Amino acid sequence: MTSDDNERLSEDSNWVRSTGLQRRHVLAGGAFAAGFAAACRPVASSAVQTPGDGLTEETVAITADDGFALPAFVARPAGGKAAPVIVVVHEIFGVHEWIRDICRRFAKAGYYAIAPDLFARHGDATKIADFKQLVGTIVSKAPDAQVLADIDTVYGWAGSHGGNGKKRGITGFCWGGRIVWLYAAHSAKLNAGVAYYGRLVSDKTALQPLSAIEEVGKLKAPVLGQYGALDKGIPVADVDAMRAALTKAGKSPPDAITVHAGAEHGFMADYRPSYNEAAAKAAWDATLGWFGTYVKK
Repeated sequence: MTSDDNERLSEDSNWVRSTGLQRRHVLAGGAFAAGFAAACRPVASSAVQTPGDGLTEETVAITADDGFALPAFVARPAGGKAAPVIVVVHEIFGVHEWIRDICRRFAKAGYYAIAPDLFARHGDATKIADFKQLVGTIVSKAPDAQVLADIDTVYGWAGSHGGNGKKRGITGFCWGGRIVWLYAAHSAKLNAGVAYYGRLVSDKTALQPLSAIEEVGKLKAPVLGQYGALDKGIPVADVDAMRAALTKAGKSPPDAITVHAGAEHGFMADYRPSYNEAAAKAAWDATLGWFGTYVKK
């Protein structure tokens, strides 16, 4: 085992570490704070609330290939022509208030944003407060193959329910960031992806046999990676290795990775102490630019 392996924290340990960073004032409660996953509380006062004016929001059920009713949250511009579809892939916490707010932010930018609950077959991730229980009983039970197939189904559904199914983007955070890399290697219909601190080197299991760094040769759409220089779960050595793999495979450019100085894992998560406002703003601006170039045009 190398020193880099020793430094690479597990998914749950890395999130637990983020709660021990410098604390911010927390919200006293109320409906807004109650909408966050149990493992995400208390909620930092820096949490953003995007207004829903001008948007259509709904929670839907999508019939998956196996007949399962897959729940999903949708936010899109009210009225007008069909907007490009952005699938938002959640963290290990499921589709909680922050993921819904990310969907609203994309809708405000002119996209049809949809966040499917890719853990729903195995339980409600938003209700479990213990990180190890969350990973052991839900996150680890979601097969890569099923997740990718569900996302295929979500795009098809969105394309027939008000979205422009021919213009497809995907973004994801933490667990969802890894899925972005995998989906870009899976689907020839995808236009672009943005992966936020998604694991690049994974411990393989029977249900989750894929490692992003080994999939680069199969990438079918340009991916922008957004990572934190201080992330202890995804050390800079992993990012450097991914960059080298992309270059060797002839994928870079257009594929690119940005490492944000001074940023921890979860730097985009404004509801957590790990939030880094400068990195989050830069990453969001880059995300809209990336999708504007590859999806919206």
